[in-house]
Amino acid sequence: MQSPTPLPAPRSWLAIGPGALGGNPVREWPNVGSRFYFQHLWMPLTIFAGLSVVLMGLHGDLWLADRLYAMEGHAWNLQTGYLTQDLLHASGRQASKDMWFTLALMVGISLLVRQARQWRRPLVYLLLATALSTAAVGLLKRWTNVDCPWDLLRYGGDNAYYGLFMHRPSILGHAKCFPAGHASAGYAWIALYFFFLSTRPRWRWWGLGFALGLGAIFGVAQQLRGAHFLSHDLWALMICWLIALALYLLMLGHRQKGQWVEAAP
Repeated sequence: MQSPTPLPAPRSWLAIGPGALGGNPVREWPNVGSRFYFQHLWMPLTIFAGLSVVLMGLHGDLWLADRLYAMEGHAWNLQTGYLTQDLLHASGRQASKDMWFTLALMVGISLLVRQARQWRRPLVYLLLATALSTAAVGLLKRWTNVDCPWDLLRYGGDNAYYGLFMHRPSILGHAKCFPAGHASAGYAWIALYFFFLSTRPRWRWWGLGFALGLGAIFGVAQQLRGAHFLSHDLWALMICWLIALALYLLMLGHRQKGQWVEAAP
């Protein structure tokens, strides 16, 4: 007796690429194993924890800021400088916004142009990852209640130093300097690593290098202005990385051997 023709596999909202356009999707579990998690989650978290201990627990933040402050003549003379304030802070922030709106336009094109549909989900991923990263850092800045270096008595300000996990008296008002918001405008693009990992794997290191370089430039500029400690940038970087990783696993982590595959129900 001839076997009945098997029913087509149930479609998942995660299906993209040829399968999503009417082909035969391959139903397999995500190609994400222990090695992936070690390299992309546990190792970054370990490095982050170690650096946080050095910078925040052992006062590496203050050690570095002391030297930057002394280098500028015991004043934040670069706070209003053209390079640090006008170019890297104001213009840099606008450039990051322009990149995001250009990306949004590319998403719109992928929705309308049939030949670009295979890029739809990766582009949506990149759009969401960058937006959520900067939004998360912005929300944390409102909750953590941490001063900027330029607010501290140590650096010519009015307030005593209180670390992230120390009680800060309410009489001092609410501070909004942690994590580093401006650095996150660069580090948010770390999602390019995962974007290329799922589309052009050989380019992923270029995406990572671009985001790390942009975030570092923005971060150093703010440290020279007295706006942030180094740990503020470190935490912004880690937040952006974790959000990019989580969304990758949710949206793009189902590609195997060069083919888009569908998550098993």
